Amino acid sequence: MPKTSKVKKKVTKAKTKTVTKAKPKTISKSKEISKGPVKISKTYIPKETEKYMCEKHKVFFRIKLQEWKKELVRANNEALYNGSMDDNSISADIVDQASSYTDKNVEMKAINRQIKLISEIDKALARIREDTYGFCLDTAEPIGLKRLMARPVAKYTIAAQEKHEKDEKVHADD
Repeated sequence: MPKTSKVKKKVTKAKTKTVTKAKPKTISKSKEISKGPVKISKTYIPKETEKYMCEKHKVFFRIKLQEWKKELVRANNEALYNGSMDDNSISADIVDQASSYTDKNVEMKAINRQIKLISEIDKALARIREDTYGFCLDTAEPIGLKRLMARPVAKYTIAAQEKHEKDEKVHADD
């Protein structure tokens, strides 16, 4: 008889374990539902009247940056593929060879700029995840929606950017 009672105890323990496991799952599901991701329409544009860098703004800029990155990657792939197809370096005419070399050099410079821009986009996406996007890296002041709309990868306010360029004596050739 003691064996039977042990079996009953095991069954009872197993039942309570399954019941306790089921309860936390329902609680976590309800938390996930309440925190759900913010969705915005395709025509949404951030407004100055909304709280700066609210969830809608972050979603808008994340989508904008991701689409821009996809477009750049696609353009780079096409340029590299098409560039490898147009090989006039075998041509007997030295002028054609020089022209082909110049064209490829210009294309490679453009591709290198786009690769650097893709890196900047990745950094901006990381700042969105870290909740620092939209704020100056030097002063922590808001960069501003107008500036971010024009240059989504902006890291500094206009004043801080001018200071950096003056200090480093670098003038962007955008």
